[in-house]
Amino acid sequence: MNEEQQPLFKHILVTGAGGYIGRQLIGSLAADPGGLETIVAADLRPVPEEARLPGVQYLAADICDPALGDHMARFKTELVVHLAAVVTPGKQSDRRLEYKVDVEGTANVLAACTRTGVRKLIYTSSGAAYGYHADNPAWIDEDTPVRGNPEFAYAHHKRLVEEMLARSRVEHPELEQLIFRSGTILGATARNQITNLFDQPRIIGLKGADSPFVFIWDQDVVGAIRQGIFQGGSGIYNLAGDGAMTLPEIARRLGKRYLALPVGLVTAALRVGKRLGLTQYGPEQVGFLRYRPVLANRRLKEIYGYKPRKSTRETFEYFLEQRRHAAQTA
Repeated sequence: MNEEQQPLFKHILVTGAGGYIGRQLIGSLAADPGGLETIVAADLRPVPEEARLPGVQYLAADICDPALGDHMARFKTELVVHLAAVVTPGKQSDRRLEYKVDVEGTANVLAACTRTGVRKLIYTSSGAAYGYHADNPAWIDEDTPVRGNPEFAYAHHKRLVEEMLARSRVEHPELEQLIFRSGTILGATARNQITNLFDQPRIIGLKGADSPFVFIWDQDVVGAIRQGIFQGGSGIYNLAGDGAMTLPEIARRLGKRYLALPVGLVTAALRVGKRLGLTQYGPEQVGFLRYRPVLANRRLKEIYGYKPRKSTRETFEYFLEQRRHAAQTA
């Protein structure tokens, strides 16, 4: 029996278990439970019987429901992996709903944990919590303040949640916290706002901005969380593969033309397009490309002790390879 098969916790609950990472984490735990006695997959949407995995208990529950703590108590939950969030809003985005899920939902999860004696919380934050700012350092480490951006719901909400978690660490030190600030997650079937950018006929960038991206393989996200479940660890860590890729490099690997436009032109075009309903994106997207936070992963490797199995470039190459394979077999 290896080290990972000596669990520090027997009973765990995963929120957002029906999401992209949630499904993969639950699949991994079902295949190799490592001595876990209770694995609860909680999501707003019920899971059909034919899609359920052996050894997993499925819970249809809203993270905003005050009864969430009752569920945790019923399952004797010791550790919660909190993945539920609105990552890619639809075209008819509702900022109020996003806030309710991201911020109020997390507050309810946190309250339920402290009320029922949960011993550890693993939370997937994002590099977006640092925000898209002109004075971001070239490489951001975990000492950099999380500032978010009010104009970006996701980044702003991650900041608010992290501030909430920081207060809880003072008020409830008995609840251990492990927080991952992830880069852009890519894998065989990843579909998100960033992959939508890659799907365009041409890759549009900004003059004077290389727009660097850091990628993390989805299986490294699962691996880092599993380590937190089975081997322990607390604190805050950037979760990213080694290195970065600029938008012009990405365009070349996609075999697409890269077009760098003046910042003022793109800002004006987005403003008009948003006003006319031609696009869901507004001029705030300029900051998204112009001031990207580039995550340093030294502490992840040296302090937490997890070395990503794929670098940023290897993750992107794997993503491309899987997409080509899927297109050939479709």
